[in-house]
Amino acid sequence: MSTVIERFLGHYYSRRPVNATFTGMHDYDRELPDWSSSGLGTLRGEMRALHSELAGGPSLDAQARIPGSGPDAMDRELASSYLDTQLVELDSGHGPSGNPALWTGEAVFGVISLMIRDFAPVDDRRERAVARLLSVPVFLQAARTVFGEQSIPAAWLVRAARDCEGACVLLEQGMPCWISCEQGSADVAVRLVAAAAQARAAFAAFATWLADRARASDDHLSCGAVMYETLLSRGHHCSTPPNALLREARTAFAEARAILVERARLAGGSWTDVSEGLAADHPDSGDYLDTFARTWKACRTRVAELDLVEWPDWPIRYQPYPAWTAAAAPLLYYLHYRSPAPGDPYSVYDYVVPAVPPIDARTHLRTWNRSVIKLNHVVHHGALGHHVQNWHAYHRAASPLARIGAVDCANRIGMFGAGTMAEGWACYATDLMDEADFLTLPERAAEQHSRVRQLARAIVDISLHTERMSPAAAIALYRDDVGMSEAAANAEVARNTMFPCAAVMYWLGTREIHAWREDERRALGSAFSLRRFHDRLLAQGSVPVALARRFVATTVAA
Repeated sequence: MSTVIERFLGHYYSRRPVNATFTGMHDYDRELPDWSSSGLGTLRGEMRALHSELAGGPSLDAQARIPGSGPDAMDRELASSYLDTQLVELDSGHGPSGNPALWTGEAVFGVISLMIRDFAPVDDRRERAVARLLSVPVFLQAARTVFGEQSIPAAWLVRAARDCEGACVLLEQGMPCWISCEQGSADVAVRLVAAAAQARAAFAAFATWLADRARASDDHLSCGAVMYETLLSRGHHCSTPPNALLREARTAFAEARAILVERARLAGGSWTDVSEGLAADHPDSGDYLDTFARTWKACRTRVAELDLVEWPDWPIRYQPYPAWTAAAAPLLYYLHYRSPAPGDPYSVYDYVVPAVPPIDARTHLRTWNRSVIKLNHVVHHGALGHHVQNWHAYHRAASPLARIGAVDCANRIGMFGAGTMAEGWACYATDLMDEADFLTLPERAAEQHSRVRQLARAIVDISLHTERMSPAAAIALYRDDVGMSEAAANAEVARNTMFPCAAVMYWLGTREIHAWREDERRALGSAFSLRRFHDRLLAQGSVPVALARRFVATTVAA
């Protein structure tokens, strides 16, 4: 690793301490980021200096920006493109100076990150939690100063207020539960309770402050074409202009909806009929967790039978939410599968799901039916999708940045550019298991419905930020053309506005993987091996798929 990459990683971890914790780099576990006005200025200055230093490095093709050879050249490009996306966000209203939900998410998950993983003895983690909790009042006061009297989009205020509500539940109910469930020092527990009370008061006060903020117009929701094109070209390494991508997505969306109609017909009726049948096909309460485990084993067995990809022993254990975070989880960006920290050791990894409630268990089980368990919580997340991709990134990628890019952090993954590989592979994995005859006819229709939703998200993402699509029109598309509930459509649009060019990564990555595979199949003919293709793809780590493809082509040619 070159000294400039070492300096970049030092900057990355020290300026993003919650990201560091989730990555398994624990030197900064007692800190929250410094997003004060002076802190943001320092952050901007450090990033610009690193960017200039990286620009003077060797082995980048000026036109294609492809590493000439070796992981260090790849790291330079990954670091440079990451800084490009961070700087453009920092100078916009979509970064810490404009979105309070970034602050609340960072504050609450800064604490949760220390509660849900036993990377150190419990008292050690609680000491770090005390320090972070004591930082929360100062951190949220800095947010007030940074925002001043500026108006803020209503959807972002709602998200931030919900975080505050979840944080208060966590600190009032979850902290005593954590203390009683995981035995440790009484002295540390006393200090933890006191620090939690201070932090809870700060969250409650911040929620009151949020309620009094002026609401910005819908114009503030769009990042604009210039920023979007930077995120697209430098973050995702996509050379297709947004307007051309939008035309392609709209065509693919219409085709996907037609295929959904046909798949639903083959499965026994309309998509409404099929989705009702899938909801009715659910495990009972006593077999709920075992259904996840059996489906995971069946998925791995099928992959092994067809020799689709290297899948080492790294088992998942499906468990209920930890008792101390269960009450707060529904209010927060609380992931069922949060990527293992690459810096922490694991043998078995816990995939957490809500327990079946004693009241109205049927409603819960209909939502968590066998199809949802198989497609979402096994194939996409816990098995062939994210979990296998994470293992390859952590253990096979030559680039240290490619190992950490897709780590799930407070509000999103650690490095924006990792999204097309992480989400593209996970969506491609469900396509692959469809090809492998792992899905029933109704499940094939459900998977096709996911493709429709994926394309709708791409359309909304591009349109909101480059063509000024209104939130109302976006909600209508999700509700009327995809079938989302009003609440789900509102939540989706809010996230689309908060994180420009993120929703498109699912389609971009899947599209690029399929195209790469088919081009290689045509070129190699009978010599093509699906296993070799998948293993080589995943060995690149969590990098933009388009960049990985060009890098592999350059390496092979060399």
